[in-house]
Amino acid sequence: MKAETHRSALRRIERRLFLRGSLSLGAVSLLTGCNLEDDDAVDKTLFAMSRWNDRVQAALFNAERLAPTYTRAEVTKPFPFNAYYQEDQAPVVDAATFRLQVSGLVRETRPWTLADLNALPQESQITRHICIEGWSAIGEWSGVRFSHFLQRIGADTRARYVAFRCADNYTSTIDMATALHPQTLLALRFGDETLPRAYGFPMKLRVPTKLGFKNPKYIVALSVTNVDPGGFWERFGYNWFSGL
Repeated sequence: MKAETHRSALRRIERRLFLRGSLSLGAVSLLTGCNLEDDDAVDKTLFAMSRWNDRVQAALFNAERLAPTYTRAEVTKPFPFNAYYQEDQAPVVDAATFRLQVSGLVRETRPWTLADLNALPQESQITRHICIEGWSAIGEWSGVRFSHFLQRIGADTRARYVAFRCADNYTSTIDMATALHPQTLLALRFGDETLPRAYGFPMKLRVPTKLGFKNPKYIVALSVTNVDPGGFWERFGYNWFSGL
């Protein structure tokens, strides 16, 4: 193999490793026997390593450990827009007709209006959003503690996952332990205003214990389930758990 071809293959592996998050030393060692010319073999190895990391992260997750919080003076201004499209392409959701669809292992499947959600007990947090691309920003989010919402709909908290579908066709899934974490928030506001379109109106899931791509925006439906439907970026190889 020519030197430039080797360098190209190594850059490709480095990119894959970055996209899959921080892999353990033991997992990286599994690459030793890989043929760099065999894309399929490398991909299979990397995906196996990623799944192994998911299991380790899940085992280490502490449902009582809180992410750091900050003051209003530390909020990042302006808070950055982030998506796989440009800001002017963000979905426009009509507040008057919006209904959050609920399905799966729940007692109550009636749709929820924004008025219904705002009538529930509200709380706020100032936490750091950490992006897998290497940047971070601090924001102030307010809304319904997600564990309280799950209680209100009679969710079976023995289920393994909560899956989300968004107005921009984004999908994401989180584990039930993270869903019940006290800082996981169904955010309806940013700072002192209704959640702006750029940040996910009508609502986003704020999960300060996970990387940013596990914080879906523009949520229109959720389901409590024992079957992992995957997620948008996970299909491209990102670590599923992606906890901090």
